[in-house]
Amino acid sequence: MAAPTAAAEQMMKKVTDNLLDPVNPTSQGSECFSADSGTRQDYLVDFLEKEVGSDLKSLTNVGDLLEKLREENSVLEEQVLTVSSSVPPKVSAALSAAEEAACSLEDLLQRERLISNKLHQHLQTAQPWMDNLGQTLNQVDTIERHVKYLRCLQHIEELSAAVQQFLMTSSVWEAIRSVDNMAALDAGLNRSGCCHLQDFLRETLHFWHKIIKDRLASDFEKVLTQLHWPIISPPTQSLTPTANGQEINSQLELLVTQLLALQTSDDLVSQRAVASFQVAPPNQAASPATPPSQATPLCLPIQIMLLPLSRRFKYHFYGNRQTNSLSKPEWYLTQVLMWMGNSSTFMEEKIQPILDRAGAPISAMVELCRGLLSLVQEKVASDASRLLYDDVLFCHLVEEVLQFEKELRSNQSYHAALPGLLHLLLEDTILQKWLTVEKKMAVEKMDAMLSAEGAWSSQYKDISDMDEMKAPDCAETFMTLLQVITERYRALPCPSAQLKFLGLQRELVDDFRIRLTQVMKEESRCPLGARYCAILNAVNYISTILGDWGDNVFFLQLQQAAVSLGEEVVLGGLGVMEVGRLASLEGSLFEGLLALLDRLKGDMMGRLLEWTMREITEKAKPYGQDRWLSLPPQQDQSTMTLSSSACPMMLCVRDRLLNLHQVLSLSLFQLAWQGLAERLDTILYQDVILSNHFSEGGAAQLQFDMTRNLFPLFGHYCKRPENFFKHVKEACIILCLNVGSAILLRNLLKESEEEGTDWASAGAPRPESALNELGVYCLAACDVLILLNLRASWPGL
Repeated sequence: MAAPTAAAEQMMKKVTDNLLDPVNPTSQGSECFSADSGTRQDYLVDFLEKEVGSDLKSLTNVGDLLEKLREENSVLEEQVLTVSSSVPPKVSAALSAAEEAACSLEDLLQRERLISNKLHQHLQTAQPWMDNLGQTLNQVDTIERHVKYLRCLQHIEELSAAVQQFLMTSSVWEAIRSVDNMAALDAGLNRSGCCHLQDFLRETLHFWHKIIKDRLASDFEKVLTQLHWPIISPPTQSLTPTANGQEINSQLELLVTQLLALQTSDDLVSQRAVASFQVAPPNQAASPATPPSQATPLCLPIQIMLLPLSRRFKYHFYGNRQTNSLSKPEWYLTQVLMWMGNSSTFMEEKIQPILDRAGAPISAMVELCRGLLSLVQEKVASDASRLLYDDVLFCHLVEEVLQFEKELRSNQSYHAALPGLLHLLLEDTILQKWLTVEKKMAVEKMDAMLSAEGAWSSQYKDISDMDEMKAPDCAETFMTLLQVITERYRALPCPSAQLKFLGLQRELVDDFRIRLTQVMKEESRCPLGARYCAILNAVNYISTILGDWGDNVFFLQLQQAAVSLGEEVVLGGLGVMEVGRLASLEGSLFEGLLALLDRLKGDMMGRLLEWTMREITEKAKPYGQDRWLSLPPQQDQSTMTLSSSACPMMLCVRDRLLNLHQVLSLSLFQLAWQGLAERLDTILYQDVILSNHFSEGGAAQLQFDMTRNLFPLFGHYCKRPENFFKHVKEACIILCLNVGSAILLRNLLKESEEEGTDWASAGAPRPESALNELGVYCLAACDVLILLNLRASWPGL
């Protein structure tokens, strides 16, 4: 290799100096000058190795490299100068603006301090004036309140004097208006603290209201007497009197209208009276027995009309009267219903038109019913608390209250939104007593119905059209008991109370199931007995009824209420998934009970069939031991007859089917004969067919016994009984094949056992298709081979 020239060496030295010059760094090596000298040397060596390499002849390119580095250095210098020339003016401007803002802020703070000091000095100077002015204003305010107080007192006295003057001149309408003004003034003073003024106003209002009301009530009662009110017995003649009829009707309308005008003040006086006697403790939770709040108090004319009825009610049904009997609540309940019915014509023809003309949105008959119901509610509440320790009388009271409520809603058209008597039964102690007595009496009735003489016989056993379920009398009586309980609590206005009764019903069903299980265990020694089958019918009957209840609208509503209320009595023990299914109406509230009943039904049905099959199997043993291999061909016999060894088995099957058909319900018998056919099919296939070899005559005899004798026994209950004996039917087909078909089928099945057979390429039919063409669908190919090997009629044998 030639030595480098002097010019090349000199140019190389310039490049090296340029790269090591910290003042003018290149773009490629700028990042390395923050490191130490060793790092710079390494960078230089790497740079030269990259640009020049080990070929010294390439040093002629150093000039181009130096020129390139100078251009890059110039570009970097221009960039640095541009940035350094533009940044300082912006920074200077920002600093100047900040200094000016700081000066302005300091000036503002200084001005704020000066103004604050001046304001503080001014307030100190003006404070005595403010104190004097405040005292003066307080005095003025006190004087103004005194003046208003005196004016209000003067206004009350003026109204009182006006009422007195109007009454002296018989100007009743003006007196009523003045009393209404007093009531309006009382309403305006409700938020004031003038308790003495309010008391004075209320006493004055009550005083004049009572005078006006007593005068109007006296005149109203006289007019009602002339109209033969109250109507105690059913009216036998027209309500319009023969003499002075028009005048009496005019007086009636005038008095009713005036009493309606007095309604506002009467409501106010009544509310004050009630508030003075009823002081509810604070934060008292509402009881479920509390009736829904009434929209308005009773209409004042109706209140007066109720007075004679109220006196009669208290005279007869309170105190020591014979009609006041705890054992006869129907006396006063029926009496009130009679008063409502007898008074309906009078209220509709006499009072209601007056109310309509006066523009009062009131139903006269509904108001009368509300008033009479208040009497009954008080009486029922009193009697119910006294009967908590007498189960019989308490139950009688509940029954009468429920009947009264039903007649009230249906016959008197009393709106369902208005309170009746049922809310009284929802009071905690009364509701709990009702549930306790309901359970106690239900358990007693269960004991009685299960021990009765005809408990396990159906009352419709002689009427085939009505005895499809064949339910024993005890089961039907029990479900009737549950239905009666449902009808009793259906009308309750509280879903939570209804769910408590539903929980009681589920408890009773489970109790009855346990009793049936106990009786069933005693009868399990003879499953074919009448009582065992009656128990099975009872379980099936109860399960069917509960299934229908699960789809009933009333119980579906209770189901939704239980989910929304989270009722523990009904939903206790259920998981989130089960509660979700109930919420979506996929399940029912009786699912748990239905599962237990179905399990009991399945166990009983299995035991019944097992017992039956034990007897049939014993009768079938001679049939399985018959000489099937030595029977002559069919053409050698004049006529085919049932095998003698099969007669006991056939008779047993026939008798058991007839017996089960008589004692089991239709749905249960359907399950029984199908289960019996399935088991019998298995027994005959295993113990008769697979346990013997068959000649041609033996196979024909077997087919004749099955198709002409056994299958028809089940043909009374279905159209194609052979479908329930698939193994036997298909085995007979295989055993009765002619010899040629049997040989072809056996060869085909043997070939199918060889591994790797491609049926599609071979063009031969598949074994399953060949079997299906023969009518064999249930038996597998291996089973068919076994049956073919049981044939004794092969060529050469």
